[in-house]
Amino acid sequence: MNQTIPLENQLSIDLPTSEQPLFFGPDQQNLVRVKRDDQIHPIISGNKWRKVKHHLLYAQEHKIKHIISFGGGFSNHIHALGFCCWQLNIRFTAIIRGNYQLNPSPMLLDIANWRAEIRYVNKVTYKNRDSSLKQQLHLEYPGALIIPEGGSSQLALKGVEQIIAELSHPYDLIVAPVASGATLAGIISGVEKQGLATRTRVMGIAALKGQDYLEKSVSDLLPEEANCVDWQINHDYHFGGYAKKNSELVKFCQTFSQTHNLAIEPVYSGKLFYALNTLLNQGKFANGSRILALHTGGLQGAR
Repeated sequence: MNQTIPLENQLSIDLPTSEQPLFFGPDQQNLVRVKRDDQIHPIISGNKWRKVKHHLLYAQEHKIKHIISFGGGFSNHIHALGFCCWQLNIRFTAIIRGNYQLNPSPMLLDIANWRAEIRYVNKVTYKNRDSSLKQQLHLEYPGALIIPEGGSSQLALKGVEQIIAELSHPYDLIVAPVASGATLAGIISGVEKQGLATRTRVMGIAALKGQDYLEKSVSDLLPEEANCVDWQINHDYHFGGYAKKNSELVKFCQTFSQTHNLAIEPVYSGKLFYALNTLLNQGKFANGSRILALHTGGLQGAR
């Protein structure tokens, strides 16, 4: 890595992203905007850049030349991090849940082309990724930086908080999909740091079955001062679990993408906009509410 050139320039990151009006809901009024984080980069898409940026800066500052992280066979986090490491000449080891050797996903083929070392582990071993497996990796790869699944750490919050600092319009509500919890925690923390806690609520749309678990994940990441922010997670639109979908959701994603010229997929962004559309049609928000939906990218996972 060339420390004299900002990381964003080294990786051709395009920030800040736009807040695009979306004519949406029963009255088609211009009350909703979309934060187009899907346009940050063609590969390092959406919240994945936000969450890995400060991990990469940490590696740069401490002259770390090997990064290890965890994910499934279609992980957007692994995909983005693998590309970053390849571009920055950092050795990358991906610990993958399940064995895809006989049928590698498009994501795994990509990171293999980007010279990543891929290690497949079973579900039992993977479950211990933050304990015994992590300890084993520290012994096996001394000096490597081990990043949690999804990039979920305090370093991730620093990157996500920047979303709120970039906003050029006031909002009553910010809505985002939730999986690991770090993005939502970063948004909440950013709202507090920008002095918006009395004006702006935050809502997460759960992309997986995680009642209470997701709330705890977010709370564990939040600084104490962010407790003043009004936030919640809606668990009504996960469609059965992570990456689960039905024909209704798939049809919604296709129609939405065509109508609004805005690509979405059924794992994260599709569930977000389906939920928002339903809640708007049910009149769940006060008239004239200014709503921002965060498009977190992740389109490669739909492959």
